Amino acid sequence: MVSFGGIARKIFGSSNDRRVSGLRPRAEAVGALEPEMQALSDEALRAKTDEFRQQLADGKTIDDLLVPAFAVVREASRRVLGMRPFDVQLIGGMVLHEGSIAEMKTGEGKTLVATLPVYLNALAGNGVHVVTVNDYLARRDSEWMGRLYGFLGLTTGVIVHGMSDDERRAAYGCDVTYATNNELGFDYLRDNMKYERGQMVQRGHNFAIVDEVDSILIDEARTPLIISGPLDDRSDLYTKIDSLIPQLEEGDYEIDEKQRTATFTEEGTDKVERLLRAEDLFKGESLYDIENVAIVHHLNNALKAHKLFQRDKDYIVRNDELVIIDEFTGRMMPGRRYSEGLHQALEAKEHVKIQPENQTLASITFQNYFRMYDKLAGMTGTASTEAEEFGNIYGLDVVEIPTNLPIQRLDEDDEVYRTVEEKFRAIVGEIKDAREKGQPILVGTTSIEKSEYLAERLRKEGVKDFEVLNARHHEREAMIVAQAGKPGAITIATNMAGRGTDIQLGGNPDMRIAEELGDMPEGPERQAKEKAIREDVQRLKEKAIAAGGLYVLATERHESRRIDNQLRGRSGRQGDPGRSKFYLSLQDDLMRIFGSDRMDGMLQKLGLKEDEAIVHPWINKALEKAQKKVEARNFDIRKNLLKYDDVMNDQRKVVFEQRLELMDGENLSETVAEMRQDVIDDLVARHMPEKAYAEQWDIAGLKESVLRDLNLDLPVDEWAREEGIAEDDIRERITAAADKAAAERAERFGPDIMTYVEKSVLLQTLDHLWREHLVNLDHLRSVVGFRGYAQRDPLNEYKTEAFELFQAMLGNLRQAVTAQLMRVELVREAAEAPPPQTPAMQPHHVDRTTGEDEFGGETMTLSRAETGVVPAEERDPADPATWGKVGRNEPCPCGSGKKYKHCHGAFA
Repeated sequence: MVSFGGIARKIFGSSNDRRVSGLRPRAEAVGALEPEMQALSDEALRAKTDEFRQQLADGKTIDDLLVPAFAVVREASRRVLGMRPFDVQLIGGMVLHEGSIAEMKTGEGKTLVATLPVYLNALAGNGVHVVTVNDYLARRDSEWMGRLYGFLGLTTGVIVHGMSDDERRAAYGCDVTYATNNELGFDYLRDNMKYERGQMVQRGHNFAIVDEVDSILIDEARTPLIISGPLDDRSDLYTKIDSLIPQLEEGDYEIDEKQRTATFTEEGTDKVERLLRAEDLFKGESLYDIENVAIVHHLNNALKAHKLFQRDKDYIVRNDELVIIDEFTGRMMPGRRYSEGLHQALEAKEHVKIQPENQTLASITFQNYFRMYDKLAGMTGTASTEAEEFGNIYGLDVVEIPTNLPIQRLDEDDEVYRTVEEKFRAIVGEIKDAREKGQPILVGTTSIEKSEYLAERLRKEGVKDFEVLNARHHEREAMIVAQAGKPGAITIATNMAGRGTDIQLGGNPDMRIAEELGDMPEGPERQAKEKAIREDVQRLKEKAIAAGGLYVLATERHESRRIDNQLRGRSGRQGDPGRSKFYLSLQDDLMRIFGSDRMDGMLQKLGLKEDEAIVHPWINKALEKAQKKVEARNFDIRKNLLKYDDVMNDQRKVVFEQRLELMDGENLSETVAEMRQDVIDDLVARHMPEKAYAEQWDIAGLKESVLRDLNLDLPVDEWAREEGIAEDDIRERITAAADKAAAERAERFGPDIMTYVEKSVLLQTLDHLWREHLVNLDHLRSVVGFRGYAQRDPLNEYKTEAFELFQAMLGNLRQAVTAQLMRVELVREAAEAPPPQTPAMQPHHVDRTTGEDEFGGETMTLSRAETGVVPAEERDPADPATWGKVGRNEPCPCGSGKKYKHCHGAFA
C-alpha cells in the first residue's frame, strides 16, 4: 500500500528536490555570464573584487551579488586551479551561502564548493572562517584555495597548533581564515582571559563554513573544550603560610561555623602583615595592596583549614594522602579535591605531599561556540540521518545535493555469520579474491585494535602488502589514502581515517608527482616525468575499473548509520563503478545488544552450518532500526548535556561581555561607585531591615561590616542614638564618608593610576570569582541528579541553584572589589607596570568513548613575543638588547644588585 505522502512525493518531488530545483535558475544565470567572464583579462577579473566591494558600500546586499560573484569565482578557479565548478557545485555553494548544510557525496569537490560562498561573504570585510577537522587539512586547504583567493585580491590565513598570538591575530585579520574547531574554541576562551583588548586574537564571529560538519558538530560535540591551570607547584608557599596560623591568638580572627567562614580581625591583619614581612612574602604597604591578592586568598584558606576543618570528621589522612569524607554519608571520596587551593592548605596543615593546583579556568561546548556565529553553514557526505539534531540544536537545514554523474556503486546486502571467527575467515578470503582480480579494496573497522587484529590474520595467511591507518589524520595518511585506488591495493582503516582526501581509481596523479618528483626543478625533464606518471595513473585506473572499481568491505556495523554511510561513500566517486558489503557476526556489539541470543538459537535450529552466512534485505532493515534507536538515545544524551551547558553559557556571555566593557572602559570610577553604593545598600538592609524598630537594628554588626568592607571606622553607634534618625539617614552618611575617602584616594594617585588600579582589581577579582563559580557549577552538576529521587526535576533545580550561585558571585564581586579598592595603597611605579598576564594553560578535549584527552599534557602559554619576557638564563648582562621586558621592581639583569627602576630602567 502506497502512502498519500509517497504519492505526493512522486508527483511534486520531495521538499529537498523542490529546494534544489528552486536554486537551478540562479545556477543557469551564473552559466549565462560565463562567456563574459572568459573574455576578461586576469587584471579585469581581479578588479571585479573592488567593483563588488564598492557596490556593497553603495547599498547593495551580498545576496544581490551572488550570481556575478559566483561567475567570477568559477572563471578564476578554471584559470588558477584548473577546475571549473559544475552546476551542482554552484547549487551546493548557494546552499552554504543560505546558512544550511550541503550534503555532497565523497569526491564531489566540497573543498572547491566552499570557495564560492567564502569569496562572496568575504567581500564585506568581516572575515569568513572555514573549519576543518585537523591541522593538516587546514594547512592544505588554505594553501590550495589560497591561490584562488589571492588571485582575486583576498587575503588568506591559517590557524594551526603551536602558533604565537601575533601569528594568530594576523591570520584572523585576513579575509578568509582556515582553522580547526579546537583552535577556534580555545582562542575564544583564551581571548576572554586576556587583560587588554590588544592582546585578543579573534575579531568576531561573522560566518563559518564547517567541513565534515557531522564529525565536528555531532561526534566531537559530546565533550566540552576545557582550559585548566595554573599548573605551577606552590608547595613552599602553602607550607610557609601554614606555619603562620598557629602563631595567631583567638582575638586575631573570627569564626562563623554556621556560614563556614573565617576572617581576620584588624589586630590579626596587623600581626599577619608582620609575620609575612619576616617570611619575605609581603609586598607594598598593606596586606590589601594589589600585589597581595593571591597571598590574601592563601591566608584565608589556611585559616579555614585550621579553624573550620577537622581531621577524621571532614577528612582523613591515609597513605600520605588527604581524602575528603562526605558530610552526608560519612564515606570517603577518593579522587575528589576541594577547589581554589583549600585542599592544598589542608595538605600543608597535615604535612602530607602537596599536589599542585589544577582547576578549570574556562570551558565551552562546540554547540555553544558555533551558535555564536551570525551565519553558520556546513558540508559533509553524510548529514541526512542527523537532520533532526542539526535542526534542533543549530537551526541548520540539511539539503542533499545531487551528484554530477549518477552513482554506479553496488551496495550489497549484509552477510551475517554466527561467530566472529567465522566472519573474519570470510573477510580474509574475500580480500584475497579481490586482490587476485586486481580490485582495490578498502577495509573498514570500528577500532584500531580490530584493524591490528585483521592485519595480523592477513600476515598469517601470507598477505603482507597492505597499509593500516589509525584514526589520526596526517600527511602520510593522506598520501596512502590517495593511492588506495591502485589495482590490488589493500587499505585497512578505522572509520574516520583518510577523510578529506579522495580515493581516486588508479591513484592520485598530483600526490604521486609531489611524492616522486619532490623539488625537481621545472623543465623538459620534469614535464616528461609528470606526463609519464599521468599516463601510468590512467592505465592503472582503467585496470581498476575493469576489476569492478573500489570495493569497500566493512567488518561490522557502527552504532550510527552515518559512519557506515561515510565508509560506503568512499566508493563510486564521480560516477566510477564500485561495490560495498558489510560482514557481521552475532557476537558484534550492535547485534549482541539487540537480542542475538534468540537469533543464534533460531539459526542453529534452521540448520545454519559453520562458515555459512545468512543474507537477506530484512536483516538490513532490522539493523537500521536498531541503529536508529541508538542514534536517538545518543541524541537525547547530547540534548540533555546541552540543556545544562546552556545555563552556564548564558552566565558565560554575561561575564565575557562584562570583561570586554571593563577592558574598553577609559574611566571606571562610575562602575566602582555603583558597586560601592550596592555594597552600602546591602549592609544597611542586612543590619537595619526595612520596617524594623530601632531597637531591632544590629548597629554593632553594621559598624563592624563598614570597617571590614569599606575600611571606615565610623561612629555608627552614635548616629543610631540620635533622636528620630532613620536607616536612610545612616545610609546617606555612610555613602558620603565612603565617597569622600574614595575621592581622596583618587586625587592622591591621579586619574591614570586610579584607572589602572580599578581595571586591574575589577578584572582579576572577576576572573578569580568566575573560576570559583565554574567549580561550584561543576559540583552542583555532579550531585543535582539525585534530586530526581525526591520527585524534583534535576534540570529545574540546576537552573534555580545556578542562578542563585551566579547572583551570589556578583554580590561577592561587588564586596571584594569595594573592600580592595577602599584599602589599596600603591607606590607610583605600579602604574607603569605591564598589565597582568594570563597564567599557563592546559587544553583538554576528552573523547567520551575512550576517556583519552586529545591534548595529553600539552600546555598553552602566551608566546614570548606576546609577553616580552625573556628567561633569566638567556639574558646577557652585558647586552641590554637580550633582556626583553624587565619588571620595574626586578633586580637589574646587569648584575648591579639594584632594582631595574633604579639602574638601567632609570634611563629607559
